[in-house]
Amino acid sequence: MKNIPVVLMGCGGVGRQLLQHIVTCRSLHANQGIRLRVVGVCDSKSLVAAPDVYSMELSDNLLLEVCRVKLDSSSSLLTLNGSGECQVYSNSELTKKIIDIAALLGKSTGLALVDCSASSETIGVLNRVVDIGCCAVLANKKPLTSKMEDYDKLVSHPRFIRHESTVGAGLPVIASLNRLLSSGDPVHRIIGSLSGTLGYVMSEVEDGKPFSQVVKSAKSLGYTEPDPRDDLSGMDVARKALILARLLGQRLNLDSIKIESLYPEEMRPGVMSAEEFLGSGVSLLDKDIQERVHKASLNGNVLRYVCVIEGSRCEVGIQELPKDSALGRLKGSDNVLEIYSRCYFEQPLVIQGAGAGNDTTATGVLADILDLQDLFP
Repeated sequence: MKNIPVVLMGCGGVGRQLLQHIVTCRSLHANQGIRLRVVGVCDSKSLVAAPDVYSMELSDNLLLEVCRVKLDSSSSLLTLNGSGECQVYSNSELTKKIIDIAALLGKSTGLALVDCSASSETIGVLNRVVDIGCCAVLANKKPLTSKMEDYDKLVSHPRFIRHESTVGAGLPVIASLNRLLSSGDPVHRIIGSLSGTLGYVMSEVEDGKPFSQVVKSAKSLGYTEPDPRDDLSGMDVARKALILARLLGQRLNLDSIKIESLYPEEMRPGVMSAEEFLGSGVSLLDKDIQERVHKASLNGNVLRYVCVIEGSRCEVGIQELPKDSALGRLKGSDNVLEIYSRCYFEQPLVIQGAGAGNDTTATGVLADILDLQDLFP
């Protein structure tokens, strides 16, 4: 049986779903000769770890208890301190303890450090752990969109890094690009709808529904963040675009990308509350969006919120696209990516499917962990 020790950072929706997948897939993985040995789980304030990470692991019952406790994001893992099955470390000890675990296991069994947080502060510990010789699996986009110096350090050992879920949840976007690039097939253009939220919004307004109504519907369906402007700003798509652009060799930072926000500066957070935006602000945007939809339809086109990467150009925003293209046919919250290369010149490589949701993303993370199995003894 091949054992893969795992430390998870982040107990939000994706992190909890990953733990549940690990537990429910025990028999499947056993049949494959693999056991994922979870030795630590942390949120932003505390770390729960096995008393002896070399020989012990957190029980499945404890992992499910972690999921139950963190259903309430304000609840602390410190409440698990009296269980006797684990040791709990507070914020001041957290980073040091993760590095200590990596140093111990990196020399023997290896370790997969999994970042399912939404923090920009994990880049330091990720770089330290990879330097030690451990593996890193990311669903968190922020370390890969940090300054170039930190990015270069993180990806300097590409065999030890997996980050498929940072761009298309469970879709094989990163793997497909890496296969093309490593085979010598140069990629010269990427265009894609990489936000389930904005894909849904743009395909719904195409049917004549007011933008404000569609945004509120998307929020009620759980497609948006609690404040929909987090999606409508385009920043999440910009981070995904930057990850892809850097993969193609572009030396860009986030502030190099042209980003079209779907709301004006006077409606940004800090100036207008989320309640005000949803109550009265968003309806002021209906007319402009409706006019743009109508203008596109007169040209036989539809509007999609896309990223475009071509040469040194990297931008995200609304574009008119042919109705009969893969992106033009997009409906609902699916992601669609068109990749143009030497081999895929006239007919692009199209990747399409569910590109959002905790379940889909966690499945992608789990697949990434298992993809590293040959690096473990």
